[in-house]
Amino acid sequence: MARETITDLLVFMAVARERSFTRAAAHLGVSQPALSRTIRELEARLGVRLLTRTTRSVAPTEAGERLLASVGPHFEGIEAGLSDLTALREKPSGSLRITSVEHASNTLLAPALAKLLPDYPDIKVEIINDYGLSDIVADRFDAGVRLGEQVAKDMIGVRIGPDFKQALVGSPAYLKSRGRPRTPHDLADHDCINLRLPTSGGVYVWPFTRQGQSVRVRPEGQLTFNTITLMLDMAIAGLGLAFLPEDVVQAGINDGRLVRVLADWSPTLPGYHLYYPSRRQQTPAFALLVEALRYRS
Repeated sequence: MARETITDLLVFMAVARERSFTRAAAHLGVSQPALSRTIRELEARLGVRLLTRTTRSVAPTEAGERLLASVGPHFEGIEAGLSDLTALREKPSGSLRITSVEHASNTLLAPALAKLLPDYPDIKVEIINDYGLSDIVADRFDAGVRLGEQVAKDMIGVRIGPDFKQALVGSPAYLKSRGRPRTPHDLADHDCINLRLPTSGGVYVWPFTRQGQSVRVRPEGQLTFNTITLMLDMAIAGLGLAFLPEDVVQAGINDGRLVRVLADWSPTLPGYHLYYPSRRQQTPAFALLVEALRYRS
């Protein structure tokens, strides 16, 4: 196989996996026009169209899917073999990509990395906050962070944090004007600040529990966000009730900017887990990350 064909196949796999010429170009460190030209030349050489392009998306054709399935594992094997050589270095190195959620990134990943990375300058970590429950294999992540109940059965899960409580909060001004809910059913009469879940196309359904009784509420309100930071800010501003991790709202409760309601209905959620494919070969860098994050009660 000619060297240029190998290079072109690497380019094709990057575009097919990223589903974007822009993201693939950034990942490979080349210009987008050069990337497009390479794909066109590869398609011309093979005599088939490999990618379907629209103004908003890029996707492999049937021929592209077949090519990706046949050559992809071979290149992944080469990458894994090269990664194994890092074990022979004095200090581990390599790049790690993790998909997480904002709360876990702030409270668990960031503190662990702050301790780990200064001693290992050749390890690079990219964290993508996403509530969409990404497919870590298809999206080329080394690992993901999710609540324990959300980890797929075919993945290896490592607990990295304790169970925690959710808290429903509002500002004193909001509660003075709208009243305090006494049961979860009262939330139908309140403005609730929503968290968007891209995978389901909907919003986070609020779970409540008390003395063995469970109630799930689909919140309604003027505001929907994909970040808990904005939810917190808007609750403090008096624009509605927010349902957030207890540690996120505690400072606001302590200084009087927020008031907790339905505290006796607050659920306990399973702690965050780092998860990754069972067939994944652990590089020294990845093994270090797992140990740095592993929860020890």
